[in-house]
Amino acid sequence: MTTETFVVAYENKEGDDGLLDYAIARAKKDNAALLLVHILEWSPYKFLTPQEIEERHARRKQELARAKEVMLDPALAKVHAAGLEGDCRIRYGSVVELVAEIASEASASMIFVGRSGTQSMAARIFGSVPLGLAQVASVPTVIVP
Repeated sequence: MTTETFVVAYENKEGDDGLLDYAIARAKKDNAALLLVHILEWSPYKFLTPQEIEERHARRKQELARAKEVMLDPALAKVHAAGLEGDCRIRYGSVVELVAEIASEASASMIFVGRSGTQSMAARIFGSVPLGLAQVASVPTVIVP
């Protein structure tokens, strides 16, 4: 039986294998379960017709199902193959806000996130997901290189 839950902000981009491997190793040491979280960025600030809203809703459902099948299911299989309890969540919205919210809902004791590695001007001005989580999360955030 697990005693803690660790959230992994999983994007399935280059380098996330290291993130997942690190989270698995740490969960094994601490007898923790892993909750893999993937957020599809979505902005509600767009004016749409009723038909576009209906089409967008159908597309969102397809995107959520595809992301789960292609990204989260294989990662979750890796967690289970390591002998750990695991689950996943996928949502649409603001990455930082939703990862922090899901961690809180799950009573997680830690969040693992990959370093973005971006040096863009936008990231410098507006911040990145790892820095945003470090600022707003109610639990420790581990930034994995």
